[in-house]
Amino acid sequence: MANASIDIVTRTVRGVLEKVGASGKRIVVGLSGGVDSVVLLQCVARIAPALDCELSALHVHHGLSPNADAWSQFCEHLCAELRVPCNVVRVRVERRHALGLEAAAREARYRVYEAQQAALVALAHHQDDQAETVLLQLLRGAGVRGLSAMPLVRSLDRTGQLRLVRPLLDLTRAQLLDYARAARLAWVEDESNADPAMDRNFLRAHIMPMIVQRFPAASATLQRGAENAADAARLLDELGQLDAHSAVDENSIDVSVLATLSRDRARNLMRWFIEQQGLALPSRDRLEEALRQALDARRGARVEVALGAALLRRHRGRIYLEAVGQEIAADWERAWRGEACVELPGALGKVQFEPAVGAGLSLQRMREPTVIRARSGGERMRLALGGRSRTLKNLLQEAGVPHWQRDRLPLLFCANDLVWVPEIGVDSRYVAQSGEPGVLPQWIVSNNY
Repeated sequence: MANASIDIVTRTVRGVLEKVGASGKRIVVGLSGGVDSVVLLQCVARIAPALDCELSALHVHHGLSPNADAWSQFCEHLCAELRVPCNVVRVRVERRHALGLEAAAREARYRVYEAQQAALVALAHHQDDQAETVLLQLLRGAGVRGLSAMPLVRSLDRTGQLRLVRPLLDLTRAQLLDYARAARLAWVEDESNADPAMDRNFLRAHIMPMIVQRFPAASATLQRGAENAADAARLLDELGQLDAHSAVDENSIDVSVLATLSRDRARNLMRWFIEQQGLALPSRDRLEEALRQALDARRGARVEVALGAALLRRHRGRIYLEAVGQEIAADWERAWRGEACVELPGALGKVQFEPAVGAGLSLQRMREPTVIRARSGGERMRLALGGRSRTLKNLLQEAGVPHWQRDRLPLLFCANDLVWVPEIGVDSRYVAQSGEPGVLPQWIVSNNY
């Protein structure tokens, strides 16, 4: 019986690791010291040589419990016994987080996971964790994406080079305990897991036992429900991507195209667009209000709807997401001395300078001290040789640059001359002529919010 428990867990974990292409890769196992993560680490340590994997453990020290130091020491001793390198990372948890301490601790952990130099970060969530997550999401009124709960594998970075995997997701808590006892493992208990003030603990201690008593296969059934919801979420993403082809550019949606869609489909496109901008989804009511104002507000009306960390705004028939709460000093300035890239303050991103010949800014004319700074008012440019200079205000209005973006634009000055503005171009007096060395400036915004 003992060997059977070990075999079931080992086969399951190895099957998942082979499925996600772990062979020959570096794996980091998240190790809290609890029974689930101890089982996962010990199991992967047994499998790693056969898969030619480089294995290490990662313990995130939150500093929230008086026992946190003891847990870190336990993890280090366990890894020494298993001959697995152990990295203990201390994090600072925001105790006044808007969503509570548990969410703040999770955010801190995931920042550490996202910084790992590995192919896979393996976490010890199991089938009962998944069932609890589905119930929590139902009680919070989540949509299909929320009900899909925790995926088996997902990317932790934009490139997909670093992925998070959950090899225990098809196994129950009882199976992991059987493994731990059969392998004579030691583990630590987090006292916060017994605190019924936390929603997950309340479900685990009081609700799930009653459900399982009536429906013994509840955890497996809820996991199947999560998988079905994940299928539906993927289809909605595909539909959003199809609609985006005709409606969405890099950072805005065409309201006229949005208006041709059914309300449900328009809401789905808005949801897809918000996620593409890297924002958390708002509530259904808030999303509906944003959609209503975007479509129904009178022409020329100023539309601003708060969506968490961003404002949804409408301008000249398009809707945008724009930052809130990211104030940048109005007198910022950065010198440019010919380097290929200049980093700008805050969320303004950077300006890159690509070498060119006969195009862009003339390097021969850029002899005076050159700086990038914010708009202060009264700037003028001459876009046509021999033409009159015009105010930057008028040029930005004609170019259709949204009013809230105009003061964020990085402007390039040579001495007192304004020589380049994003969305506008190069002053005619500084344009590189045929055969003349030049540079093509490009403003790259880190995000739109």
